[in-house]
Amino acid sequence: MTSSAVNTPNTKADAARRDFLKLHFAKVKAIKLDAIEARFGSISQAMSASQADWQAADLLTPRQFERLFDSKIDELVQQAEDWAQEENHHILCLGDERYPSMLAEISDPPILLYAMGQVNLLKDPQIGIVGSRNATKYGIGITKDFAQYFIKVGMTVTSGLASGIDQAAHEGALTAYEAASDKTQGTTIAVVATGLDRVYPASNRELAHKICQAGVIVSEYPLGTKPLAHQFPERNRIISGLSVGVLVVEAALKSGSLITARLAMEQGREVFAVPGSINSPHSKGCHQLIRQGAKLAESGQDVLEDLSSLIQLSLLDNVLPDTSQVDVRDNKATEREKEKSLLQWIEYEPVSLDELAVLSKWPVSDIQSQLLILEVTGEIEAMSAGRWRRLK
Repeated sequence: MTSSAVNTPNTKADAARRDFLKLHFAKVKAIKLDAIEARFGSISQAMSASQADWQAADLLTPRQFERLFDSKIDELVQQAEDWAQEENHHILCLGDERYPSMLAEISDPPILLYAMGQVNLLKDPQIGIVGSRNATKYGIGITKDFAQYFIKVGMTVTSGLASGIDQAAHEGALTAYEAASDKTQGTTIAVVATGLDRVYPASNRELAHKICQAGVIVSEYPLGTKPLAHQFPERNRIISGLSVGVLVVEAALKSGSLITARLAMEQGREVFAVPGSINSPHSKGCHQLIRQGAKLAESGQDVLEDLSSLIQLSLLDNVLPDTSQVDVRDNKATEREKEKSLLQWIEYEPVSLDELAVLSKWPVSDIQSQLLILEVTGEIEAMSAGRWRRLK
C-alpha cells in the first residue's frame, strides 16, 4: 500500500500532466474531453493548437477560453508541478494508470486529482461514510464501530474530513489501522473541498496530518482554494464515486449527506443508512433514505454482505498472478502455498466469504476451492450462514 516517496521523472507523462493542468486551470470539465480530442486529434495536439484554432473550434465558454490563454497559466502550472515534486505529493490525471477506475466511471469525474499520502489506496475497495457535522454521541460511537469493522476486513474508509461523522469515520479507521499487525490492509481517504495546502475545519489539522501518513487526502481543487459553499456538494460526488457503497450514519432532512446519498444512487452505488430514534432530528434523513430504498444497516456485516459483488468487480485489477506457465511438477506445491496463504485470514472467530474476498483480494472461485481443501484436511470448520473458523 506504500507509494513511492517522490514521483519518478517521465517526459511523456510530465507533458501530459502539464496539458491536463492547463485544462484544469481553465476549468474545463471531463465531459468536454471527447469533443476536444475529436476536434484536434488528441489532448496533446489540442494544447499545441493556436488561439485562433481554439476560437474556431468553439468548444469552450468565453470564460474558459480566457483562462486557457491567460498569460499567468504557465505560472500556475509550474507551481502545481513544483508541489508534485515534494515527498508523497501526486497529481493524477484522468487516464493515468494511477487514477482510480471507480471514479473514472462516473458521468463527471474530475479531470485531475491532487493527492497527499499513500496514493495506491485510491484503487482499493472503499466504503464512503458520511453524516451530520453536529453528530450525537450515539452517532460518533456507531460510526467508529463501523469504520473499525471495515478496516479489519480489509476495506478502506472514505469520508470528507468534516466535523462530526466524517471525523469519527477517519478516527475509527486510523484506530483500527494502528492496532492491526498487517499494515498492508486499507486505512482511510479524505476527500476535501479546498486546496491541499489548507485544512478545513482547522480543528482537524492534526487528523489531516495522520491521514497523510497512513492514508491519503485528495482534492480536485487547485492549491490555495478556500472552502466555498458550492464546493462541498461538488466534493461529495468524489466520495461516492470512489466508493463501492455509501453509509449514512446521521443526517437531518436537509443534510449535505443526503446529496452524497443521491449522487451515490445515480452512480450505481449501494446506499446504506443507520436507523435512529424516531424522535431525533439527526435520524430523519436516514429514515427518509430507507423509505426511498436505501438498505438499513445495523452492522458492518450487513453492509459487506450486500457489497460483495461490487467489491469483486473493484478487485479485478488485483487478481492472482497468471500461473498458466507454471511447471506441472510445481502445481501441488503452489496449491499448498495458496491454502497456507488463505489460512492467514481465517482465525478462531468465524469469518465470511465476503470478508475473505476483501482481505485476500482473491477471486471468489479461488477462495471457495481453497476453503473446500482446508475443510477436508481438517484445518477449518464450516459454520452456519456461510462462515468458517480455524481449527488448528
